[in-house]
Amino acid sequence: MKKCTFEKIVEEDIESVREIYLYYIQNSTATFHKRDISYQEMKELVIFNNPKYESYTIYYEGELCGYVILTQYKVREAFDQSAEITIYLKQGFEGKGIGTQAVNFIEDRARTKDLHVLLALVCGENTGSMALFEKMGYVKCAHYKEVGYKFGRWLDLVGYEKIIS
Repeated sequence: MKKCTFEKIVEEDIESVREIYLYYIQNSTATFHKRDISYQEMKELVIFNNPKYESYTIYYEGELCGYVILTQYKVREAFDQSAEITIYLKQGFEGKGIGTQAVNFIEDRARTKDLHVLLALVCGENTGSMALFEKMGYVKCAHYKEVGYKFGRWLDLVGYEKIIS
């Protein structure tokens, strides 16, 4: 497996990661966004005021191939030791071990932030992401039926968690 590199997302990366995300908005149920998002909206998804949360571009053989986010789960103090992780890869980069490396990387970053549990919320149709999180030791902890509606059909949302400390 070829090693990925990760770089903290800065403002100059916003349009590149937005292009990756727009593919998923327009062509998949991996995200529940239904309309294209603006530069500013993308910036708010990947650049945080709180230093506990971070996002990184992913490079594979020197090429930008995706991004990974460690973000706030809920805005309530009792959730301060929990965070949500999200990974998006450019089309054509699946099946190369990049997701595995991204999860390992972001878990290591989360441990430096004294986080206790990581959560991943995945569309019930996204079998690839569910398989990745299960392989990485995440446990299915929730299954919300028909909570999203996109492309003329109802979508389930599946929750995974992993205690990391």
